[in-house]
Amino acid sequence: MDGAFQDGIQDNYCFGCGSDNPHGLHVKSMWLTETDAVCRFQPQPHHAAGPRQYVNGGIIATVIDCHSVCTAIADAYRREGRQIGGGEKIWYVTARLDIHYRKPAPIDEELTLLARVEGVDGKKTRVSCTLSSKDALCAEARVTAVRVAPEWLEPRTVTEAVDP
Repeated sequence: MDGAFQDGIQDNYCFGCGSDNPHGLHVKSMWLTETDAVCRFQPQPHHAAGPRQYVNGGIIATVIDCHSVCTAIADAYRREGRQIGGGEKIWYVTARLDIHYRKPAPIDEELTLLARVEGVDGKKTRVSCTLSSKDALCAEARVTAVRVAPEWLEPRTVTEAVDP
């Protein structure tokens, strides 16, 4: 599939990357090389931190998380020789997200995220990610994404979701 990974993921209501969420950030990721994926994100004024000229750190964490996890999903489909969304659904969740904020990200500039699949070990995929504005590195992260069973996506009641 050419185009954004997220366009092939059905029933995705994620705030960061879900095409089905009208209030979300609509992160869009695509392959740049065999191991690297790129995302370009234009912050909006309501994504501001306390100082209005910078992007809120939680928004930065969300776009890094979603871009990295969707890269893990796309990599899994590719390793199985399938188009994203083809056949049984592949889904990953975040097991670990470590972010090092290097400098504030300007809210009025497009941000570029580069994610790289660093390794796969069973159900875990390790991804590194950078977030830059022009040529300035604003944040870098390491993400561990874990593959979950398709049943994980089935609706649950609140009680079922919190009680093991």
